[in-house]
Amino acid sequence: MVHGGAWAIPDDMVEAHLRGVRNALRAGWRVLERGGPALDAIEEAVVVMEDDETFDAGRGSFLNRDGRVQMDALIMDGATLRAGGVGCVERLRNPVRAARKILSDSPHVYFVGAGAEQFAAEHGVALCRNEDLVIEREVERLREYQREAAGHGNDLFAPAISHDTVGAVALDREGNIAAATSTGGTLNKAPGRLGDSSLIGCGCYADNLSAAVSTTGWGEPIMKLVLAKWTADRVSAGNLPEWAAQEAMNHLKQRLDGHGGIIVLNSQGQFGIAHNTPRMAWALRTSKKEEAGIERSAV
Repeated sequence: MVHGGAWAIPDDMVEAHLRGVRNALRAGWRVLERGGPALDAIEEAVVVMEDDETFDAGRGSFLNRDGRVQMDALIMDGATLRAGGVGCVERLRNPVRAARKILSDSPHVYFVGAGAEQFAAEHGVALCRNEDLVIEREVERLREYQREAAGHGNDLFAPAISHDTVGAVALDREGNIAAATSTGGTLNKAPGRLGDSSLIGCGCYADNLSAAVSTTGWGEPIMKLVLAKWTADRVSAGNLPEWAAQEAMNHLKQRLDGHGGIIVLNSQGQFGIAHNTPRMAWALRTSKKEEAGIERSAV
C-alpha cells in the first residue's frame, strides 16, 4: 500500500498523482511477487515516487526559505524494529536509499545533514548537486508564496497547501511488515526544520506485533501526537487497522486541529486508509485485488 500526499489536490493534478502511486505500487508488488522482503518492496515503491516530480520527495520537492531542497526519510523493519533515517539532506536523489543503508549497515538509527550524506557516499549511494533536485515549478511556487506572505500573510499549513509526502507499507510471504516515508518537507520552511516523516513513531513506524504505518500532512501536530505509534498501539490493543486509521485522523483534528492522511497495515494483511483533507493519493494491492484513488470514505 502506498500514499502520495494528503491535501486539496487540484483537478488538473489528479491523473499525475494516480499514475504516480500506481507506478510505485507496481514496483513494490514486483518485489513481493517474486518472494522478496517487505523492506525491499517499500524501498522500491518509495524510490519511484521520489523520482516522480509530482510528489514532494526527491526531485521536485518543495523549496525551503532559502530556495534549497532539504529532505527527510525513514524506513523501518517490523520484524526486528531496526530502522534507518536521514534528515535535512540536500545531495541525495533518493533519501530512502540512504535510510535503507543505515538500517542495514549501521549500528545507529539516524543521520542528519552532511553526516548523512557522508555515510551514504561511503556506502555506495551517489551524491548529486542540490540544483539537480530543484525544478522550475517549485521555484515559481516559492516566489509566489513569499510574495503573498510579504503582502498579507498566509497559512503555510492550510490543507490547500501541498503535502505530497510519500510513503509505503508492505507485508511479505514471511509474514513481516515494513514501512517507509520520504518527504521534501513544507514549502518555505526554515533551513534545518525537520518534520514528522523521518521520525520513528511520528511519520513512520513498523512492528510485526502491531502495524506498519506511514503518515502524510502537517508535520508539527503529527509529531506532537507521535501519531504513527499511537495508531500502531490501537492495532496492538485489538482494533482493526481500518478503525485505527480513521481514529488517528479524528484524534489529529480534534486534539490539535491538524490535517493529513495515513495508511496502516497489520501482519494479517488487514489495512486501513484515512485522511481528513479533501483528497489523498493512495493505492493498494493484495493477491485478490488492486485499487487506487484520491479519496477514501470514512469508516
